[in-house]
Amino acid sequence: MTVRKVFFSFHYERDVRRIQQVRQSWVVRERGAAVPFYDKAEFEEAKRRAGGIKQWIDEQLHGCSVTAVLFGRETYDREWVRYEIKKSYEQRMGILAIDIHNVKDPLTGVDAPGRNPLEYWKIDGRPMSSMYRTYDWVRDDGYNNIASWIETAAKAAGR
Repeated sequence: MTVRKVFFSFHYERDVRRIQQVRQSWVVRERGAAVPFYDKAEFEEAKRRAGGIKQWIDEQLHGCSVTAVLFGRETYDREWVRYEIKKSYEQRMGILAIDIHNVKDPLTGVDAPGRNPLEYWKIDGRPMSSMYRTYDWVRDDGYNNIASWIETAAKAAGR
C-alpha cells in the first residue's frame, strides 16, 4: 500500500476532539500495523492568517491525493468545507466522507447526526454523495479500516 497525503475537511470548532481521534488513529498502533497517512491540515495556523484561508486551503490541498470529509451535526453548512470539497473535485482528488457523530467527544459524548456535505454539490444533476463512498467511523470500524478507505478513494480517482 502506498503512503497517501490526505487532506481532512471538517468543522473545527464543533468537532475538533472527535477529529483528533480519527486523524491520529494510526499513531497509537503498533509499529508497522498500518500504513500511515499524512494529514496536511494545520487549521490553527490558517485562522491566524488574516484573509488567507482560501490560499491556505489551496496550499494544503497541493500534493494530496485524497480528501476525507469528516462530518458531524453542523458540518454541512460550513463555507470552508464546501470550498474544500469543490477544490478537491476540481483537482480530481479521491474523495470520501466519514460520519463522525458517534465518535465520543471526551467532554460532550456522542452528537446528533448531520447531513453529508457531499449532498450539497451536484454533478450532472447527481449529488456527490451518490458518486463517492460514505462511511460511519463507529459502525464501519474506521480505526481499523481508514487506511483502506483512503486507498480505495485514491485508486478510484486514478491517484
